[in-house]
Amino acid sequence: MTGRRKFLVVADDSPEFGTALRFACRRARSTGGHVALLRVIEPAVFEHWSGVREEIERQAREEAEAALQASAEVVLAETGLPPEFLIKTAESVRAGLRAALTEDADIKIVVLAAATGGRGPGPLVASIGKDGVRWGDRKVPVTIVPGDLTDAEIADLA
Repeated sequence: MTGRRKFLVVADDSPEFGTALRFACRRARSTGGHVALLRVIEPAVFEHWSGVREEIERQAREEAEAALQASAEVVLAETGLPPEFLIKTAESVRAGLRAALTEDADIKIVVLAAATGGRGPGPLVASIGKDGVRWGDRKVPVTIVPGDLTDAEIADLA
């Protein structure tokens, strides 16, 4: 999908992920863009038994692919196009995000949803607020949407 503006969504297990995904889908549809889903896997640490480490990494990758596949149905229904899957092994979500943005210049916007319910904005949103949005040499805008937006509010905003 080279040359097409990509909206990158970090696909995690947070309740607000669905809001970020729906918002990105609507923006992609209204602007002729494409949705990319990023799932970050933490590296397995088993120095003594490489076979065990490899099995854990294989299982983590399978789980990441299954999670992305479940979200793909939403993207296809909302945009008419399948999403691009990005699976990165990294020490943190921020490091995985930096790697994805460094490798793919077609990613033009990162879409995140802030956590709700008084538990803070979420670790990634808080990290961006604290450390800024530099991703190596790239400057990529980050859209942070309220995690409790309704479908009607998303339709109105996106």
